[in-house]
Amino acid sequence: MSTFNFNGGNITNSHIGDHGHVENHGTDSATVLRIAEQLVDRLRGENPTLVPQAQVIQGELAQAGEQGRVADRGRIRTALETITIGVGAGTGGLALVEQLKHALGL
Repeated sequence: MSTFNFNGGNITNSHIGDHGHVENHGTDSATVLRIAEQLVDRLRGENPTLVPQAQVIQGELAQAGEQGRVADRGRIRTALETITIGVGAGTGGLALVEQLKHALGL
């Protein structure tokens, strides 16, 4: 689990939302990373051409945790949007995308 320092205080399982408010979506960073890993695995079977986008998400989340920084939400959002366009409705991949969006507050 990652904890990020913001204005002298620690924020865990949260992100900065609209107007600078801290929003907690109740999902720890280890769980979010696990969902991203599941997305990579799922897309390998459902839509292999989208695996690189899922790996972008997985890599960004892992790097952010290792470096003790907030993940680049724009980079993750772009990759999620690309995946959303490419996966079919009702697929497991789309369900995992929605889980990640919710967990990250996107």
